[in-house]
Amino acid sequence: MDSLLRIGNGPEPESLDPQRMSSVSALNIARDLGEGLTRIAADGRVLPAAAQGWQIADGGRRYTFELRDHLHWSNGEALTASDFVDGLRRAVDPATGSPFAQLLSPIANADAITGGKAPVSMLAAWALSPTRLQILLKQPTPYFPSLLAHPVSFPVYGPALARYGRGFARPGRLVSNGAYQLVDWQVQAQVELRRNAHYWDDADTHIDRVQYLPTDDIASELQRYRANEIDVSSEIPLVQAPALRTQFGAQLHVAPYLGSYYYGFNVQQPPFAGRRDLRLALSLAIDRELIVDKVMNGLALPAYGWVPPGVADYRAQSPAWASWSRQKSVSEAKRLYAACGYSKDRPLRIELRYNTHDDHKRIATVIAAMWKQTLGVETSLINEENKVFLAQRRLRRITQVFRASWIGDYDDPSSFLDVLTARNGRNDMGWHDQTYDALIDSAAQQADPRRRAALLERAERRAVDDMPFIPIYWYVSKHLVKPRVRGWHDNLLDVHYSKDLRLDDPAD
Repeated sequence: MDSLLRIGNGPEPESLDPQRMSSVSALNIARDLGEGLTRIAADGRVLPAAAQGWQIADGGRRYTFELRDHLHWSNGEALTASDFVDGLRRAVDPATGSPFAQLLSPIANADAITGGKAPVSMLAAWALSPTRLQILLKQPTPYFPSLLAHPVSFPVYGPALARYGRGFARPGRLVSNGAYQLVDWQVQAQVELRRNAHYWDDADTHIDRVQYLPTDDIASELQRYRANEIDVSSEIPLVQAPALRTQFGAQLHVAPYLGSYYYGFNVQQPPFAGRRDLRLALSLAIDRELIVDKVMNGLALPAYGWVPPGVADYRAQSPAWASWSRQKSVSEAKRLYAACGYSKDRPLRIELRYNTHDDHKRIATVIAAMWKQTLGVETSLINEENKVFLAQRRLRRITQVFRASWIGDYDDPSSFLDVLTARNGRNDMGWHDQTYDALIDSAAQQADPRRRAALLERAERRAVDDMPFIPIYWYVSKHLVKPRVRGWHDNLLDVHYSKDLRLDDPAD
């Protein structure tokens, strides 16, 4: 009998196109369907994947990757270095609209291409032979191999793309190169994968089928876990955390996670455009410790900056007010609010958007109450289905304040700081600061690690001071994992490949 792993996966994935997806739920599936030149180990190390190794030359600027022998697509056709070049070019092509195109910014000419100033053929990535790929960087980028584990860098099967266009990433059409292939996608029900017999390491893949089960209702997901209908949960209902610790013991995995939960301001539209003091007033009015202790049941850390703690060789920056007493924070919030022309008799009226999720609703309700009690702000809470919510954020036409999160794609501060640059497609706040961008660019050209870190710290301090976002808490990963699942390792990036897991016995 085929072995089946059932994974709770949060919101419905918006796409299975590796160059166009953006959500964590989509990326989870992509890492099973596809494979980059590298992969991330449980301890954060970068390991060879489709590439068996690489050489570095020209002072750290030129990478030459040697592909493994006998690589194939899921339809049995040969996978070549040109397919990886095609994937990289498609990712930076403005016509693709890739949310993660900026990850490939270290490649020479990538920024000019994404900015519409150069053709995609100018990307400094070439197939030297069917099994050799060369990439030239703008400047040495020590973390570059880790970027190639991200799905945005995955190869693309040209014939399917040519035939179906943007509709190629569907069952019966998607040809992939990872340990699994797509066999079924029922919206709001399941995405089913089956083992790819043509995968180079199929002999070490032990699970035959994987089902990703979407849900916006974490309580329902917990019920399915209790009923043995899923093996791994995407998270847990925060209100039930104490009881779940008692009931499930070691099945509950809580671990540090490179992720930030925040509220973004639309700084290109009223009432927050050019009004830093108003943004700061709303931030100061939030009691983060109360949210973490009472709403999150201790399963988070209060956040005051942009880059989470724990990033390798970096000192995360916090504003001076992070150490203020609650009384002092409230007093300053009221002063700034009044100075901006608002009062309880003339309140600020705003809309706060969040995607469907019980915990997002609870947090939004608590924060709206804090704003009302402390300042008199009248907040309209708007709950939207995830795809609609993401589209509204990016258009920035009607959004004012929105719930957001950022999960590190690799263990480096640039994974967070690059998001705030004017050129980044994921800068949904529309925040533009020339000095900030210059500091990020200078850091990218700095070979000395300590000097690079100092430039990035200056950049973060500038962003934190201008407050285009409200940091709320740092994530921890929270999964329930059945004892029958073997090989699960908690890690800072919360990246898990189904090919690395085993099942002890059939599900009950």
